[in-house]
Amino acid sequence: MGGKRTLVIGVGSIGERHVRCFQRTGRTTVSICEVDQVLCRQVAERYQIDRTFTSLEEALDHEHDLAVICTPAHLHVPMAVRLARRGVDLLIEKPLSTGPEGISELETEIARHRCVVAVGYVWRAHPMFQAVKRVIESGRFGVPLNLIGVSGQHFPTYRPAYLETYYTQHATGGGAVQDAITHLLNMAESLVGPIDRLVADTGHLALEGVDVEDTVHVLARHGAVMGSYNLNQHQPPNESALTVVCERGAVRFESHRSRWRWMSEPGGGWHDEACELERDDMFIIQANAFLDALEGKQPVLCSLVDAVQTLRVNLAVLRSAEAGSWQSLESV
Repeated sequence: MGGKRTLVIGVGSIGERHVRCFQRTGRTTVSICEVDQVLCRQVAERYQIDRTFTSLEEALDHEHDLAVICTPAHLHVPMAVRLARRGVDLLIEKPLSTGPEGISELETEIARHRCVVAVGYVWRAHPMFQAVKRVIESGRFGVPLNLIGVSGQHFPTYRPAYLETYYTQHATGGGAVQDAITHLLNMAESLVGPIDRLVADTGHLALEGVDVEDTVHVLARHGAVMGSYNLNQHQPPNESALTVVCERGAVRFESHRSRWRWMSEPGGGWHDEACELERDDMFIIQANAFLDALEGKQPVLCSLVDAVQTLRVNLAVLRSAEAGSWQSLESV
């Protein structure tokens, strides 16, 4: 391995995936920072990592070109500020944070040190989602009119350790809003622009051992475009689809089938394009895209500006569910 010196901070489930996937780019040497010394040693041995740190303070005594922040969400911004002050480029896991605190300071340090920053809304890296984005931007089917997002999975099957993670509390980024439907909302904003107002309902219906919501319904306005989003974390099928209805057709991204499809004739059939993709592949694409952005070859997949907007949406959803009323993003 050579090239960029990458520091992965936090090597739980998602952090370990980033370790593995950045290594698989063949473009970087990875070191890790993990406060759990046993976990730090296990991951280092598993991936033959030479440099390990058990605190951010220790890691900051060494030089790094970029850092991947994979800690609980409430720690993202404070850590990012410290790294940006050192001129380290940043890939920050989603969501960006659990609140607005520290973001202005982060923006200031990023501008001062000219850091490249991306946020890890990884579905933006999926080739089939990128195909949907290109076809909508091309205007082939006319202006988007409304979006429908539907997603669900049996969370304990796919994340069996969820009771031992950040997921159990809103304050650390937990619950179905910040953990899951945020992906749908971020993708939708990438396709048709930011949400400016919304109303939401959330509930804890089935997920054992937690009090945070496991089911979310959101109605939203992206300017003139209407959106409807529905997600739960307890259904048997593991599936997710985002449909964009346009003036002259409909376009759909189905992540569980790794395909996009379109229909332009009423009562006609769907036309499909699919690809073979393993879960790690998206993260490898994301890692390569970030490394390309550092070399000036392309923009980042999800910018800090986009992620701040999605953070505001997350907070508006939670506030709307509590208040039982429409929320304007201007007030968040």
